[in-house]
Amino acid sequence: MLRPRIIPCLLIHNGGLVKTQKFGQPKYVGDPLNAVRIYNEKEVDELIVLDIDATREHNEPNYRLISNLASECRMPLCYGGGVNSIEQIERIVQLGVEKVAISAAAVSTPDIISLAAKRVGSQSIVAVIDAKKTGLLGRHEVVTHNATERTGLAPADFAQRLQELGAGEIVLNSVDADGQMSGYDMKLVDQVRAIVSLPITVLGGAGSLSDIEKLISQHSIIGAAAGSLFVFKGKYRAVLINYPNHEEKDRVFQRATEMAL
Repeated sequence: MLRPRIIPCLLIHNGGLVKTQKFGQPKYVGDPLNAVRIYNEKEVDELIVLDIDATREHNEPNYRLISNLASECRMPLCYGGGVNSIEQIERIVQLGVEKVAISAAAVSTPDIISLAAKRVGSQSIVAVIDAKKTGLLGRHEVVTHNATERTGLAPADFAQRLQELGAGEIVLNSVDADGQMSGYDMKLVDQVRAIVSLPITVLGGAGSLSDIEKLISQHSIIGAAAGSLFVFKGKYRAVLINYPNHEEKDRVFQRATEMAL
């Protein structure tokens, strides 16, 4: 039986693990490989690792880091950052990464999605949509390069296009909710979920397991991703790598089911 996935998301900046707020103010929280080892012990469902420097600084993906991550991971790994060619995607997959995340390149050269899906399989191609509220009406718009470049694209329409191109999954990331720990942007999720049938992983805003329960209760089989929730603990945001154990996850799914009734 398919179940929702609860997914830690790690951000890489200057080679270290960081957490951001609204895509800015990166705070160093540790070594990414050490975090992976801890998540191995906690038997996480899946792991997302995003290099937030690579695209903005026009760098190649860090293949040494990717190789080390893939060697350490005992869970499915999704990696993104600086990916803009079919050759890079193939190399990352060959290093043992199950999913490759594509963000800015999906906007600038959308055909990379269809070409990559044909080359390595759509199940390995994840399209990342970073969405931010813009303008007086607060409509969501797709942004790239750490939210420094606007695209004029509506997230739902862009998601539909990505589905048509052959993406296997969408990561929907709210810039406004990033690091705020005040709940997912459910309006944004509703808009995209209403128009695409692809698997969706939602990122940005989770501050408690209750936020994950709410997301799952409304959208059932979905990926619930979080950064701050799984690297900070308590109101003072002390750095502590954490993740719900099997009993806690079962309670999350049970409560989400009850909320959905």
